[in-house]
This record gives sequence, C-alpha cells and structure tokens, in this order.
Amino acid sequence: MPPTSPPRSWRETETRDRCRKVSAARHQIARQAERLIAACANAQRTDPVETLTGELFPLCAALKFIGRQGPKVLQSRMLGAWGRPLWLWGVRSEVRREPLGDVLILAAWNYPLLLPGVQLAQGLAAGNRVWLKPAPGCEAASELLVESFHAAGVPRDAIGLLGSSPQAAQDRIDQGVDLVVLTGGSTTGQAVMTRCAPRLTPAVMELSGCDAVIVGPGADLGLVAKAVAFGLRFNAGATCIGPRRIIVGSDTRGELIERLRERLADAPAVAVHPSARDTATRLIREAFAQGGTDLLRREGEAIPAPEDGRMRPVIIGDVGADWPIASADLFAPVASLIVADDDARRAEIVNGCRFRLAASIFGDTAWATRLAGRLDVGHVSINDLIFPTSDPRVPFGGCGQSGFGVTRGEEGLLAMTRPKVIANHRGKGRLHLGDRKESDLKTLLGFLRWTHRG
Repeated sequence: MPPTSPPRSWRETETRDRCRKVSAARHQIARQAERLIAACANAQRTDPVETLTGELFPLCAALKFIGRQGPKVLQSRMLGAWGRPLWLWGVRSEVRREPLGDVLILAAWNYPLLLPGVQLAQGLAAGNRVWLKPAPGCEAASELLVESFHAAGVPRDAIGLLGSSPQAAQDRIDQGVDLVVLTGGSTTGQAVMTRCAPRLTPAVMELSGCDAVIVGPGADLGLVAKAVAFGLRFNAGATCIGPRRIIVGSDTRGELIERLRERLADAPAVAVHPSARDTATRLIREAFAQGGTDLLRREGEAIPAPEDGRMRPVIIGDVGADWPIASADLFAPVASLIVADDDARRAEIVNGCRFRLAASIFGDTAWATRLAGRLDVGHVSINDLIFPTSDPRVPFGGCGQSGFGVTRGEEGLLAMTRPKVIANHRGKGRLHLGDRKESDLKTLLGFLRWTHRG
C-alpha cells in the first residue's frame, strides 16, 4: 500500500505554529526530567548526570533552536529578477519546502532521548507524520518523549509509536513511508537499505564510528588524557563518537601514556551492552595475539575483556593501523594507540578507515585547523571531543560506512522536506513558443556569445 499523507490538520498548520508547538515540548521535558532520567537508567547508564547533560540539555537546546530558527529555515524562497537569465524574462519562481509525508525513525539504545528526540522534532516541525520505533529496552523513555510532544500541542495522530521489535520496523517500511532515519550499526543499516530498496524509499543513515584522537604539535597532554578518559567512560563507552584510536607522535608517546595511566588508574569497571560483548572480546584478544600491549594493565590482572559483561577502560599499545581493532565500531571502553609522526600519515590513517563519523585533534589551533581540512569525516573537534557535537545549530552525519545524510541543525531540518518549485510566467512574451525562423541560429549564437563573453 502507498504511504499515507500526514494528518492535514498538522500538515496545513502554519510553519511558525508547528515549530512553536514542537519547541514547547522542552518545557514538558524539563518538568518531568526525573522521570525521563529514571526511564533511561540501565546497566550502561548508571549516572543520572550523564542523562541530564548528554541527553536532556542538548535535546532541549535543539527544541529551542527549532522554535527560533525553524520558521526561517523552512520558509519559501522567492526568486525574482535579480540573477535571472535574460532568456527567462517574466518568470518568477518560488521554492517551497514541503513535508515528505511519513517519516520512520529507527532509534538506538545508547541515547534513547537525544537522538530520536531531535529527529522526531525536526520531522514534526517540517509537517510530517512521524513513526518512532524505539530500541528494545527503551520503550518507557520513548513513551515519555512522545507524551511530551502531545502535551505541547502536537496532535496525537501526527506521531505513531511502534513496538520495539525489528518486525515492527519491517512492517512499517513495507506499509510505506517516505523517509527512514536510522541510528544504528552498519550491519543494521545494510538490512534497512535492503528493505527500503524495492520501494526506492530514501533513507538517512547515522551509523557506526571508529573515531580518532590526533595528538600533534603544541598539544596539552594533560587535556588529552582527561578528554580520552572522559570519552572512554561516558555512557560506559557506548558512544559512536567515542575515542577508539589515539594517533600520537613517537616523541610524545611515552609522556601521553603516563598521563593516561594517571588519569585512568582508578577507573571503575563499566557494563558493556550484550550486543557489543562478543565482538569486543574477540577483537581485544586478537589485538593482544598480534603483539598489542595493555598500556593500563594493573599488576596481577588478566587480559581485559567484557565477556562477563563488565570491564575497565582499556588502551592497547603498539597497534598497527591495519589491524581489525583499529577499524572496528566497538561500543566498549576500548582505544588503540597508533604512532604516526607526520600529518600525511595521520590523515591517511583517518581517511583509510571505513568508519569516518568524527575526529578530534589536539594541538596548536592553526595546525589543527589545517589538518582538519584534510580529514574525510563528518565532524572535527579541535582540543575537545564529543561535547561540541551537541550544538543544536550544527548538522551531524558521517562518511564511508558511518552512513550518509545528516540530522540536526538547519541541514537536518531541511532533510525532512522536499523542495517544490512554483514558476509563474508573467506578461505576454513567450519567444520559445514562436515559430522557428532561419535567422534563429545566428541570432541565438550571437546572444550566447554576448552574454557569456570573456
């Protein structure tokens, strides 16, 4: 069956009113913050402050952004005489942003509020009906999220909350949607694209990451160690833009290792999600078998692995850039340390990885900015990591097997629409409709050369 149109009452609501109601959901989210935090608590998310700072603050900021900037981003664009080709004399065009129709959001388990919340808000602000499929275990958080939008004035028939099983997503795609937005692993992305292919359903894929931390000239190694420790422990290491590869020069390798040991000496064990344990265990063991060294190993401890469900942060040294662990989308507190002494090699390591979601560069700002321009990734943070991506004004998306398309920011909002052009030809001049004359070729060639003379 073909996709159904979103409710006309919502689709035809003035853009400003839609954005205002969507934005107002942040008030409800703030009021029930404790309930939302409790709904997100699990073995990986044990610190309520992480939910507050990693999900609720950036989600509410994104909703505020939609209320303020959404109407401007989504407004029609008029094209008058200025810049119009002379041969289109009398034509005035309008570019409108139309809702796609039905948008399906396939949410991830690691950030059950921020990621689907922004996507849901942008889809609604654009005038779509949005279907949300939560990840297993995130049903309660998704229900509270949806209720926040309803409480703000979004009609109930503008949001459809599906079950959390894979079958629910498959059925919805088969019934027909106009866009699928997936946050998940690359394997899941392949399966979803296969399901979308028969109907040529477009998709935005926000997939796996294997992000690099590049340490270069002028880097504050204490700051680097603090950032890496934060990235490995935040959300129990289950962050797609967490530090998975530390690329450092041979001259600073030793000192950085000491700083990392100091910072992570007393780091407690965290729970690794069941879906990530087997892969992490296998790759860690393979890396040690290849000659990797446990840079944080405490005396008397066995080689770390999350096979029992918990593990302390691990940094593996002497790793080759071509080792499997150096290009794996791990969702565990694991990083590899790779030595590279020049920018060409650093860029080669980053750009040669199949997962290119984001990267962080620590060092002199001018140098880091130049290197950032050489990295084929979706987001580069200079002298920081993870945190800058929470800016509601910036888009987020990756390259390679990290996916395609973007969510968030102006670009993410426009991705929930399709452009429609209305061209109005005023006046009586329609030279292109006249009968052909023998002089046309000579006249038109002269006109072409006169208008594009150089």
